[in-house]
Amino acid sequence: MNPITYSTPAKQSRPLRWAAVIGMALLWFYPCAAWCASEATDIEMKAKELIAAQLRKAKPGIGIVVGVLDDKDTRIITEGGSGFDGDTVFEIGSISKVFTSTLLADMVGHGEVKLDDPISQYLPESAKVPTRKGRAITLVDLATHTSGLPRMPDNASPKDPSNPYADYTVEQMYAFLSGYRLTRDIGEKYEYSNLGGGLLGHVLALKAGTSYEALVTSRICRPLGMTDTRITLTPEMTARLAKGHDEAGKPVANWDIPTLAGAGALRSTAHDLLKFVSANMGLVKTDLRTTLELTQNPRHEAGSSLMQIGLGWHIMKKTAGDVIWHNGGTGGYHSFIGFDRKGLRGVVVLVNSDTDIDKIGLQLLDPNSGAPRQRVAIKLAPGAFDSYVGQYELAPGVTLTMSRKGERLFTRMTGQSSLEIFPESETEFFLKAVDAQLTFEKNPQGEVTSVVLHQNGFDQAAKKMK
Repeated sequence: MNPITYSTPAKQSRPLRWAAVIGMALLWFYPCAAWCASEATDIEMKAKELIAAQLRKAKPGIGIVVGVLDDKDTRIITEGGSGFDGDTVFEIGSISKVFTSTLLADMVGHGEVKLDDPISQYLPESAKVPTRKGRAITLVDLATHTSGLPRMPDNASPKDPSNPYADYTVEQMYAFLSGYRLTRDIGEKYEYSNLGGGLLGHVLALKAGTSYEALVTSRICRPLGMTDTRITLTPEMTARLAKGHDEAGKPVANWDIPTLAGAGALRSTAHDLLKFVSANMGLVKTDLRTTLELTQNPRHEAGSSLMQIGLGWHIMKKTAGDVIWHNGGTGGYHSFIGFDRKGLRGVVVLVNSDTDIDKIGLQLLDPNSGAPRQRVAIKLAPGAFDSYVGQYELAPGVTLTMSRKGERLFTRMTGQSSLEIFPESETEFFLKAVDAQLTFEKNPQGEVTSVVLHQNGFDQAAKKMK
């Protein structure tokens, strides 16, 4: 679902994760005025170039849909898959959190709640929400990932690992809250939390007296004309659902996320998400304008001096203008939405594979950014990988496990599959499956003591446990 992920905020938020075809290009576009044809062609060519690079080693059945918009035009570019277009349905994972925070902003605007309301105010007595130093967790703490709650609760034991959230109950969530002790001050530090995003959606639905899905539909989708953003799919939407694939390209089951729906349960299409992005950019008239602007106000540093978080949205500081974005991932899908209000460009990227496509969205939003650095693996001395083997705590309940297989080194994040990492030096490693890097740190005796994960502008340290 994203940050702390090999996908999230935003490394999300990758994005919903528990820790988430080479073919003829098919181009769909809407008519554009003659004077903007050159710019449209440039962005389409850039998108196709990035897509082709992403799909170079993809398995049959995997495809990417890219949507790009500005103040004059909307374009859909697709490649791979089987008849994918702007109406193909994908799981969007942690992008759901932006919808959840938009609900919060809307309810604040209508006077139904306040940002600094304690969440205990809206939960039953059976849910004992932890406090620290007399400070209660508030709605805004959940929306900005500063509540102090961990990324995931530790009392989940899914019966079906391929659908890990399906049987996690509200009662289990309440039990976890009642027994959890916060390890740091509330509001002190950004720590991406799927639990927090799901809990926020749950609290808002309780306050509104309806389901999370009904709340999203009535407050956001209906006003913006988004008819294909749902949790429960109609038969017609099911027929347009892209089949998800894991990182190895094998078909996988869809995810069901009933209790933590606000963290990653939504499904949508490129056309629908472009409507949402357009509204956030202020390109369409909507009664939600004030609500949407409220979500985009920076509120806290998010893992880096160049990254902040608003209500749900991550805000990347750029010289030419801020890029506001979020990504998402489930077991078989990855998604990205973002926009640059100053540059008047919005981007949606959807793929039916558990593979990182954030760089496509970020490069389309920032055309001046260079191509990803070409990294070259080196050979280390036999047995050199032994010192890296072990478990590293990235966050409460989230570990990076380094394991050796012969002269190959692998990393596995809690709830995800193992990925091979490649050395650039004795301490610098990189992943090929996603755009992420690892830096191992050693003490004066040469012993590995920690590792730093670099991804999506975030640097997250993890101490070696064993």
